[in-house]
Amino acid sequence: MATITECRAALDRLSDDLAGSDGGVRGAAGLDRTLSCHLTDLDTTFTGRLTDGRIHVEETVPGPPPAKAQIRLAMTGDDLVAMVDGTLNFAKAWASGRVRLEAGLRDLLRLRSAL
Repeated sequence: MATITECRAALDRLSDDLAGSDGGVRGAAGLDRTLSCHLTDLDTTFTGRLTDGRIHVEETVPGPPPAKAQIRLAMTGDDLVAMVDGTLNFAKAWASGRVRLEAGLRDLLRLRSAL
């Protein structure tokens, strides 16, 4: 099972990947939205913002997200690490229910190229 430290490092790598991307992915990453990522197996949530093409984690809290973020992710820590490492396809994981993504329709359309 992935640790909180490994999951935080995975979010940092994802942020670096978004910041270094170009084209449509970079445009999708240009959103300015609140973000939460709940790690279901660790019962921990990272909260912050997706802004300027980067994920800025502001807080790590126990349990589910304390407030409703504009973009909400939920998954196991292992799935987060696997997606960032490229061994788990986001679309397949989302379609199978392993990963939950909740956001407004416009945000979902913009995020699809980044994920």
